[in-house]
Amino acid sequence: MAPKVLISDKLSPAAVQIFKDRGVDVDFLPEVGKDKQKLLEIIGGYDGLAIRSATKVTEKIITAADRLKVIGRAGIGVDNVDITKATARGIIVMNTPFGNAITTAEHAISMLMAVARQIPAADASTQAGKWEKARFMGREITGKTLGLVGCGNIGSIVAARAIGLKMKVLAYDPFLTPERAIALGVEKVELDGLLNRSDFVTLHTPLTEKTRNIIDADAIAKMRDGAFLINCARGGLADEGAVRTALDSGKLAGAAFDVFVSEPATENVLFGAPNFVSTPHLGASTSEAQENVALQVAEQMCDYLLDGAVRNALNMPSISAEEAPKLAPFVRLAEQLGSFAGQLTETGIEGIRVEYAGAVSEMNTQALTSAALTGLLTPLLQTVNMVSAPILAKERGIKVEEIRREKQGAYETYIRLTVLTERQERSVAGTVFADGKPRIIQVKGINMEAELGAHMLYITNEDKPGFIGHLGTELGTNSVNIATFNLGRTGPGEDAICLVEVDGAVPKDVLARLESVSHVKQVKSLRF
Repeated sequence: MAPKVLISDKLSPAAVQIFKDRGVDVDFLPEVGKDKQKLLEIIGGYDGLAIRSATKVTEKIITAADRLKVIGRAGIGVDNVDITKATARGIIVMNTPFGNAITTAEHAISMLMAVARQIPAADASTQAGKWEKARFMGREITGKTLGLVGCGNIGSIVAARAIGLKMKVLAYDPFLTPERAIALGVEKVELDGLLNRSDFVTLHTPLTEKTRNIIDADAIAKMRDGAFLINCARGGLADEGAVRTALDSGKLAGAAFDVFVSEPATENVLFGAPNFVSTPHLGASTSEAQENVALQVAEQMCDYLLDGAVRNALNMPSISAEEAPKLAPFVRLAEQLGSFAGQLTETGIEGIRVEYAGAVSEMNTQALTSAALTGLLTPLLQTVNMVSAPILAKERGIKVEEIRREKQGAYETYIRLTVLTERQERSVAGTVFADGKPRIIQVKGINMEAELGAHMLYITNEDKPGFIGHLGTELGTNSVNIATFNLGRTGPGEDAICLVEVDGAVPKDVLARLESVSHVKQVKSLRF
């Protein structure tokens, strides 16, 4: 059955056509995003949800979205999506961070120039028949210092444009490396240094608990007298009341905001302030940007729903369309290794160590580790997938370690998963053969080769004559058919492992009788 997507906001018709052309069922209902009750009623029937900013994907919506696999935001900001709840439900949240970057950066530069030269007020005055040249004395930007709070994709474009306008650019961004700063031609500084050195401060950072009100009364007090503040990023980055006070007092010579704490902003404390320039969240509002982000989100959602490729996800490792087919069998292997270990683990898990050797070490190991965690946690928590597994592991204090190394031993490439519990360490290793099928190649240090079927019987025992015959008789007597039989041991008479694929579930009384044999240590029925 083809996946089904709901578009609940206004999106380009070309984006709707992309879904149809790629074989995805799509319902284009651009008014539903504003109707919370209607969205709640119908969301359970969709695998994907494509939105802009009008749709609020709350915990209530996510709880009702039984089939939902992916939420695609046409644009950058995802503060209208409860990402934490989506992640816990295993729903990928993706955005389009590059489609409107240039448009938003250009708007910031436009707002900077507008407030520096008081263009909106001068326009209104002139069209009212006045000629107030003396009233609208402006400020040049050439030679002035611009402070960027956030120097990511959009911030770096603003920096390039500002440098072209002969401005000196400072940047505060914890993720900006010294090498990147040099390449951009900006000076990396701390926030306080940026505030007291900048003639213009422009905000280009996401809204998080750390960045909320990053420009408050204390921050404004550290700014130069007569500085300008521009916010074309997210409402809430600046304390609107504090900005109004600073404009009224003349501490700030001007401010230009495209975004507000409450939108649509039909009224706001900043409205009517001296030299305050505002626009109704137009940062991404050009025909080029609207088309770009709509097409991008449609392609990204189709790539995931049809091919398993993940791009620009905020809660899942990226998997390109090119690497998805190559990665898929190793994802399956990692999940099987995790499931194998998880079903055998009976005490609290403290940590896991995943070792990647050979060619697989060059792959997207973050995705593979997520798959291993999915397999490991599923027997314990049931509803787990590659999106939710890492956060669920973190919540439970499970430490995760990755090791990459070159080829070792007889196999060209393999994955070894070691689970650390309160009582012991248990390791299991596997590889993918040329047929693309995962194989177990080692359990607890004992070499063996086994393909995992839907029903498996796992037995550890002392290597004693007659046990295999006894096992075969016990299973045969109880109509349990053996599909494959795999053995391994450390040496004659020592520890041995038996991994048997059977055609159906083994009855509990059969398991109990096998476990009662004196030289048997553990008997487990496994499902894959």
